[in-house]
Amino acid sequence: MSDIATPIVYGAAWCGYCQALKSYLDSIGVTYEYRDVDDKAIEKEMLEKTNGTYLIPTFVAGDTVVQNPNNDKVKELLGMSQSTDTTAQSSEDKEIHDVIMVGAGPAALSAAIYTTREDIDTVLYEKGVIGGLAAITDWVDNYPGFPKGLAGLDLAEDLRKQAERFGADIRLGEVMSITDEGELKKLETTDGDVYARAVLIATGSDYKKLGIPGEDTFYGRGVHYCATCDGAFYRDKNLVVVGGGNSAAQEAVFLTRFATKIDVLVRSDKMRASEILQQDLEKHKDKITIHYNTTTDEIIGADNGVTEVVGTDKTSDKKVTFKTDGVFVFIGLEPNTDFLKTSNIELDEIGMVKTFTGLETSMKGVFCAGDVRSGATMQIASATGEGATAALMMRKYLEEHERAHAEVAAPR
Repeated sequence: MSDIATPIVYGAAWCGYCQALKSYLDSIGVTYEYRDVDDKAIEKEMLEKTNGTYLIPTFVAGDTVVQNPNNDKVKELLGMSQSTDTTAQSSEDKEIHDVIMVGAGPAALSAAIYTTREDIDTVLYEKGVIGGLAAITDWVDNYPGFPKGLAGLDLAEDLRKQAERFGADIRLGEVMSITDEGELKKLETTDGDVYARAVLIATGSDYKKLGIPGEDTFYGRGVHYCATCDGAFYRDKNLVVVGGGNSAAQEAVFLTRFATKIDVLVRSDKMRASEILQQDLEKHKDKITIHYNTTTDEIIGADNGVTEVVGTDKTSDKKVTFKTDGVFVFIGLEPNTDFLKTSNIELDEIGMVKTFTGLETSMKGVFCAGDVRSGATMQIASATGEGATAALMMRKYLEEHERAHAEVAAPR
């Protein structure tokens, strides 16, 4: 690492992305100073460095301030070289594992618990937050076996600990491609090429964007996609929430802990959220106002952040304006499958991974589970169940191949 001052991480205990950044710095042996923005003095200090931009984690390296950086950016700021050696390896030099899992959300962590308990050599690669979207979900109320519910970050952390207890090797890095080399699958990663006898794709999904003027301009300066990450910055403020599904309802209720007034903009004439979540919204009608048949057309602001949202009232076809200090967007999810676009793994029309018998993909030996799978129900309980099923299918696949090799090698 280059000779710079000790890096600073501004974050919070409830922020999954902050914990991911800390874990990554720990994994590469970087000493850093951690400052919790739940302390108002620390929050003010951070905002002075970011010119009022509310977004954590904020990473300070020397004179450079970056918010929510990816792992490559962190290495770059620290003057650490990236692994770019793609020289062909001999079979003796190859790093080969029984199973490599791409992603470390509930599906992959559950699968890893099953594979590692049976002494199947298992490595997981995660480029973001261990636990996936579950780790940045404020509260999970419908996970079986927890009658009182539990914090998403706690669930993610417990899954991680359980997988690691049985021997799972969780690495913070990114997989850029998967190539079929017959008995082995080659995975190009930020740490170099690694090989697996079987692969599980469990990369999950990420938040969709509106694609409207001002959305990218004010990202982190009033536009957000994670209430548990950034909601605390809006104490006693006015907010707009965009969306009509379960996530929008759940996150709007969460934001009532901080905001004084919340306008929820719903494109259709009714909410798509479950009945119980709509009942929760009704309990907070002193703070939450729902605007049906209302589009979100533009986000407007100034140097210090967002000031208003412009939409259209579809019933009157007239423009409507909502004064606000911030916008939280929850309009659905899109699959994390860009790294598969150059592979021979078949995707459906929206980019999700198609699976066939036993959760196997169109590439033999490569399986898929969780929210990235075509037909997934987008529920944590379903993801963990699919992860367990995928683990059993991979075990069967490995056993069959081992038997086949033994038969070929047997003397005749």
